Amino acid sequence: MSERKHSFPPVVASDTRLLILGSLPGERSLAAARYYAHPQNQFWQLLSPAAGRDLAGLEYEERLAALRAARIGLWDVVASATRPGSTDAALRDIAPHDIAALAATLPDLRAIAFNGATAHRHGLRQLGTVASRYAIIALPSSSPLHTVGLAAKLPAWRELAPFLRDND
Repeated sequence: MSERKHSFPPVVASDTRLLILGSLPGERSLAAARYYAHPQNQFWQLLSPAAGRDLAGLEYEERLAALRAARIGLWDVVASATRPGSTDAALRDIAPHDIAALAATLPDLRAIAFNGATAHRHGLRQLGTVASRYAIIALPSSSPLHTVGLAAKLPAWRELAPFLRDND
C-alpha cells in the first residue's frame, strides 16, 4: 500500500489574477518541499514568458516572490492521495482541495489554468458552476513524463500572459 501524500499550501496574493493548478507534487517535489522541484520539469521555463522574467534562474523563494509579483498563484487540485511514484495515473483515494473557496478569496482572479490533463479533469469537477466565472485554460503538462518537447508546449503557456496585463 502506498503512503498518503499531501500537497503544499497555495502560493497566492490578494491581487492574484491567474491561478495555475497542478495535480499533486511528485516524489522529488515532495522530498524538497517545493513546487516543481524535479530538474526535468519544465514548469519554471514554461511560465517565465508570462511572468516576464527568467524564473528558472532564480532561487526557489525568489521564484515564489516573482510569481506573486506577477499576480500568478499556484496550487494543486489534489489535497492528498495515495500514489506509488509520481505518475498522475497512479493517484488513488483522492481528497480534493476546495478550489472554489480559494478562488472566492481572490477578487482580481481572471483565469484558472490547469497544468496537465489530470489537473484539468479533477479541477473542473471541483469548480462546478463556479468555473463559468473565469477563463479556463488547459495547459500541456510541464512534467517530464509528458514527453512533448518544450517548444511544442510553449505556445499554450504563452497564452497566459494576457490575463496578467492591466487592460481593463
